[in-house]
Amino acid sequence: MKQAESLVLVPGLMCDETVWRHQVAVLGAGRDIQVAEHALSDTLGGMAERILDTAAPRFALAGHSMGGRVALEVVARAPERVSRLALLDTGYEALAQGEAGDREKAGRYRLLGIAQRDGMLAMARDWALGMVHPGRLDDRELMDSIHTMIARAGVAQFEAQIRALLARPDRTDLLKVLRLPTLVLCGEDDGWSPIARHELMARLIDGSRLVGVPDCGHMSTMEKPEAITTAMLAWLNK
Repeated sequence: MKQAESLVLVPGLMCDETVWRHQVAVLGAGRDIQVAEHALSDTLGGMAERILDTAAPRFALAGHSMGGRVALEVVARAPERVSRLALLDTGYEALAQGEAGDREKAGRYRLLGIAQRDGMLAMARDWALGMVHPGRLDDRELMDSIHTMIARAGVAQFEAQIRALLARPDRTDLLKVLRLPTLVLCGEDDGWSPIARHELMARLIDGSRLVGVPDCGHMSTMEKPEAITTAMLAWLNK
């Protein structure tokens, strides 16, 4: 039986393989899966280069949140190596100019200040409040898993990834020329990267498939793992 194409899964800000646990367990049957590790890379391009250094010659690529932006950097550098693309709860534009950009920068550095002063677990508890569906905030198993994952990354990695995100490039033009099977997925209650942004992304990417996940916030792969895995299976089999 022929081996399925390799799959690279890219976690987002302060996240690791925990984010992709359900997807690895199901999609890994007969398939080589690599979960990217960003280490202390402080540019999205540097994170992309780490993936290209270790990935198969050709592979399917999925990124969640900041990981979606990293996935776009991979495609920008080596489009011939990516067979299909999935962008989950993410974005593609550079830091906004003016007041909106200043607000984002201030918000990110406020969280960094909490991490430096009170520790990563305190920061994780603050950060996660806006990252999951309000109805899941009392789900201790889910929230503990998110908090522990974020705390595990450490302050140095958090600071490096903040620098990477604030310096992110605009990839609007890249979306317009993508010609590969692309899944655009978002929790319908994602307050950080809203569904409207993903609707626009899907319009920009020729032939892409948009999936909105009901009753789901930003941490979609952990909040609704079965729904995300089902959508990814359809994408991989397209």
